[in-house]
Amino acid sequence: MSGRGKLRVLLGAAPGVGKTYDMLEEGRRLRGEGVDVVIGILETHGRAATAAMAEGLPEVPRRVVEHRGVGLTELDTVAVLERDPDVVLVDELAHTNAPGGRHAKRWQDVEELLSEGIDVISTVNVQHIASLNDVVETITGVRQLETVPDEFLRRADQIEVIDLAPSALQGRLAEGLIYPAERIDAALSNYFRLGNLTALRELALLWLADEVDVALQHYRDEHGIDATWEARERVVVALTGGPEGETLLRRAARIVSRAGGGGDLLAVHVTSQDGLRSTHTSDLAAQRALVDTLGGTYHALVGEDVPSTLVAFARSMNATQLVMGASRRGRWQAALTGPGIGATVIRESGDIDVHIVNHAAAGDRMQLPPLGGALTPRRRLLGFGLALLGGPALTALLLAGRSPESITSDVLSYQLLVVVVALVGGLWPALFAAVMSGLTLDFFFIQPLFTITIADPLHVRALLLYVVIAALVSFVVDRAARRSRAARRSQAESELVQAVAGSVLRGQDAVAALTERAAEAFGLTGARVLRGDQVVAQSGAWDDAATPTVVPLGQDAALAYVGGSISAADQRPFDVITRQLAAALEHQQLTETARTIEPIAASDRARGALLSALSHDLRRPLAAATAAVGGLRSAGSSLRPQEASELLQTADESLAALSTLVTDLLDVSRVQAGALSLATRRIDPAEAIAPALDELALGPGALELDLRHDDALVTADPVLLQRVVANLLANAVRFSPPGTRVRVATSTFGDRVEVRVIDHGPGVDEDRREDIFLPFQRLGDTDNTTGLGLGLALSRGFAEAMGGQLRPETTPGGGLTMVVSLPLARPDDQHGPEEGRDEDPDR
Repeated sequence: MSGRGKLRVLLGAAPGVGKTYDMLEEGRRLRGEGVDVVIGILETHGRAATAAMAEGLPEVPRRVVEHRGVGLTELDTVAVLERDPDVVLVDELAHTNAPGGRHAKRWQDVEELLSEGIDVISTVNVQHIASLNDVVETITGVRQLETVPDEFLRRADQIEVIDLAPSALQGRLAEGLIYPAERIDAALSNYFRLGNLTALRELALLWLADEVDVALQHYRDEHGIDATWEARERVVVALTGGPEGETLLRRAARIVSRAGGGGDLLAVHVTSQDGLRSTHTSDLAAQRALVDTLGGTYHALVGEDVPSTLVAFARSMNATQLVMGASRRGRWQAALTGPGIGATVIRESGDIDVHIVNHAAAGDRMQLPPLGGALTPRRRLLGFGLALLGGPALTALLLAGRSPESITSDVLSYQLLVVVVALVGGLWPALFAAVMSGLTLDFFFIQPLFTITIADPLHVRALLLYVVIAALVSFVVDRAARRSRAARRSQAESELVQAVAGSVLRGQDAVAALTERAAEAFGLTGARVLRGDQVVAQSGAWDDAATPTVVPLGQDAALAYVGGSISAADQRPFDVITRQLAAALEHQQLTETARTIEPIAASDRARGALLSALSHDLRRPLAAATAAVGGLRSAGSSLRPQEASELLQTADESLAALSTLVTDLLDVSRVQAGALSLATRRIDPAEAIAPALDELALGPGALELDLRHDDALVTADPVLLQRVVANLLANAVRFSPPGTRVRVATSTFGDRVEVRVIDHGPGVDEDRREDIFLPFQRLGDTDNTTGLGLGLALSRGFAEAMGGQLRPETTPGGGLTMVVSLPLARPDDQHGPEEGRDEDPDR
C-alpha cells in the first residue's frame, strides 16, 4: 500500500453504548462490499451479541505475552502488517500493552498501522481522552490511568459519537447486557448513575463539537478563507467599559436567543497598547459578571487600532454579527476628528452584520481640555524662562547674520523657538513666546525696521499661525503629560492592590494587610484600625501626642492615622482600601459571631434532642418496668401464676429495652469522642449478616438474600458489623409497605465489598439524607416505641471506625437503599484495610 491509512474512531460516553458492536457491524458491511477486513483485536467482555456480530470476520491471531506468570494477549502489530489488509478493526484504543511489547500503548500500534497505509476503525470512551481525564474524575470519582492524547484523536479522518440515552444505557446494564449480574448493583450505584451518564454524554458531544469547530477553522486557514460561514450565529459585543455595556450585552443576548439557542455570545474589550484609555473599571467588572450570567465568554484584547482589532477578532471567531454602541462624541467632535470607531468598523466589516445600538450616553456634548494643563508648575516656569532668555539670544544671533534673503530662515528660527518652548512649558509659555516672536520679527526684520507696524495683512496671518502652532504643540504635550501621569498613577494603584492581594493570599490577616499597605502607600507614620476602643490592627509608629485623622468604617469601626495626609489624587485608592477594610472587618465580625454561636447552638440542639428523647423514650420502658414490679409487690401471693408471669415478662422486656437505650447512648458518646474500641479481623460479610437476621427473627417472606461477593473478605469487627446490618434491616422492614420484601445484596466493586439493604418504602428526600445520621433525629417521626433515633448515627460511626462508609441511595422504582462499603482485606493483613486502587469500569 502507499500513503497514510485513514483512521475512523467510534467515541462513546460510557462502556456499553455499542461502540464495539457498531465497529463490527461496519466491518461486516465493508467485507460484504469486497473490502479485505480483519479483526486486529476484539474485547467482547462476555457480551453474546458482540461475539455473534464478530462471527464470519477473519481475526489476526493475538500475540501472547507472559507477565508475572500470567499469559496476556495483545494486538500483534507485526502479524497485521504481514497480513496487509485493507481495514483492521482495533478495539479499546486507550489500552495499555503488557511490558515487553513493540509499543507501550495500543494507540501507538494503530499509529504504525496507519503509517503503513492500513485503514483502522477503533473505539474509545470519553473518559480516556487525555484532556478530559481530570473532568471525568471530578464527575465520577474514578481516575482513569489509560488515556489517548487529544492530538492523536484530532488527526483522525472521522470521529463518530455512538450515542445512547442514559436511561436506555441503565436499562441495558440492568438486563445484564454490559456487566455480569454480580457487578450490576455496584455499577448502577457508582459509575452508571444517571447524573454521571448524563454528564459524560454531554462531555462527549461537546468535545466532538469542539473538534468540528477546530476542523472547520483549520480548513478555512488552509484555503485562506476570510469570509464568514454562518454555520451558527456568533455575536460579538464591543465593550468600551462605559455604562452602555449592559444595554449592548442584553441586546446581543436577545439576538442570540432568536437564533434558536444555538448561538454564541462573545464580549470583547480592547485596551490600547499603552494601557491609558480611560475605562470605568467598576462598570467593566459588572459587565463581565453579566456576560457569565448570560452564558457568554469574555475576551480582553490589546491593540492601538481599535476598529481593526475588533474586526480581526470577529473574523477569527467566525462571527456573524457585531454589536456596538452609538458614539458618545458630539456632532462637533465628529466633524473635527473625522469618522469614529463605529463608522470604521462598518466600512471594514465586510459580510459581518454590524448593529449600532443607541444608549443614554450617546452624543454627549464636546468638552474642551482644561486650560490649566497637566504639566507641573516647575515645567511651566522653565518654559517662561526659556522664552525670556531664548528670545533675546536668538534675536542677537539672527541680527548678526541678517541679510535681505534671510527672512525665511529668520521666521523658521522663531517658529522653532515657539515649538521648543511649547514642548518644555506647555500652553501659556508657548503663547507668550509666539506673541513675543511675532513682535520681535516685525520690529527687527520687517520693513519699516525698528517699528511695530503691521502694514501687510499677511503679517497678521503669520502671527496667528505662530499662536495656532503654539496651541497645537502645547495640546499634544499636555495630553502626553496627562497620559504619562495616568500611566504612573495606574501602575502605582495596581501595585498597591497587587501587594494587598498578595499579602492576603500568603495567609496574612486581611485587616492587618490592608492597614500595613495603607500606611506604606500613603506615607503615613502610623495607622490603626479601631473597633470601639479596641485596636484591631496597627502599622507603623503611633504618636499618642498627635491628633489622628479618623475615617469611619461603618458601625463602631474606624481607621485612624497620623503623620500624613491624603491628597485629592490619592483619594480614589484610599477609598478603595477603606471599603476593603470595612468589608474585611464585617467578615471578621461575622466569622467570630458564627464561631461563638455554633458550639452553643449545637449544644442546645443536642441538649434539646436528648431531653426530648429522655422524656419519651426512656420514660416508657422505665414506667412499664416500675408498674410491673409495683403490681407484683402490692398483689403478692394473690396473683394467679399466669398474671405474675405476664408482669415479670413486661418488666424483663422493659428493662431490656432500657438497657439497649442506655448502651446506644454510651456508644454514641464513644463514637463522638473517638474512643470506640475495635476488634477487627478478616471476615466474610455473611458472618455478620446471618446473626443480624437471627436477631431480628425475619422470616423468608420478609427478606430476599442475594450474596454475590464470592469469597471476598473484609477487615471488620464482626460484632459492630452485625449491629450495623441489624439497624439497617430494622429500619428497612419498618418502612417497607406490606407485601414487599427487604433485599440484602452484596457485591464487589474495585477494592471494596458493598452490602446493600434495599427497601421500597417512601424513601428520603436528597436534601434531608444527611439529617437521618444525626443523633436523636427521626425526621419528624413521633412513634416513641422505636428508640432514641440513634440507630443510623451509630451505624455510620461504626462503619467509619472500621475504615468503611455508609451512604444512602435511591432505590430504582422508589424507596431507600443503604450501602455499607468496606475495604477488601489483604491476605497478609489481619488488622487494617488495604489502600485503594484504581478502578476502570471499561476493563
